[in-house]
This record gives sequence, C-alpha cells and structure tokens, in this order.
Amino acid sequence: MNQKQLTYFKNILENWLHELLHHADDSMGRLLESESSMPDLLDRATFESAHDFKLRILDRESILINKIRQSLADIENGEYGICQRCGGDISIERLKARPVAHHCIKCKTRIEAKERLTGT
Repeated sequence: MNQKQLTYFKNILENWLHELLHHADDSMGRLLESESSMPDLLDRATFESAHDFKLRILDRESILINKIRQSLADIENGEYGICQRCGGDISIERLKARPVAHHCIKCKTRIEAKERLTGT
C-alpha cells in the first residue's frame, strides 16, 4: 500500500474515531443524567429497556473504538492492510468498505463459516 492510500485510510479512521468519542461522551452524559426513580412500573420498565439498549450501543461503539485504534497503530507499524491470518494483502475495496478489517475477504469468509459451524 502506498503512502497516499495510507494517509487516506488514516484520515478516515481518525475522523471516525473523533466522531465516536464525541458521541460516546454525549451518550454517557445523558445516561448519567437520566432519572430512574419512577413510581409507575410500566414507565420504569420502558426506561430500563431503553437504558439497556443505550448501554449495548455504547458497548459496541467501545469495541469499534478499540478496533479503530488498533488499525491506526497498524498504520504506524506498517502492518495496515495485511491479513493477520494469511499475511496477504487486504484489498483496497475491502478496506474502503471496512477500514478496520484485519483479514482478507477469503480468510474472513473462512472464519465466519467456522463460527457458524461451531456456534461461536
């Protein structure tokens, strides 16, 4: 991968990371400010369901933030765009679709097939 491509993906990843961190800060602030003492059981259940949903979203965003940080570290280490399983190049098209990809499409397909078989 040439330097222009690396700069392109680095900019995408840094912008994505900035947006996620900003969103996470806002979401955590709203979660902490939420009123949870509701006398009506239905209102309380609705509130807790929405609260749990927001926490799941924040958890998923946290995982994505870690993947973005790892991809940025890979760029710095010269390992970005290299499949962690087979050592081959990850296609530019795949990286454009999933900038945090760590496996080429062939290896990722195999990994997902194995996960479906084993249920993990």
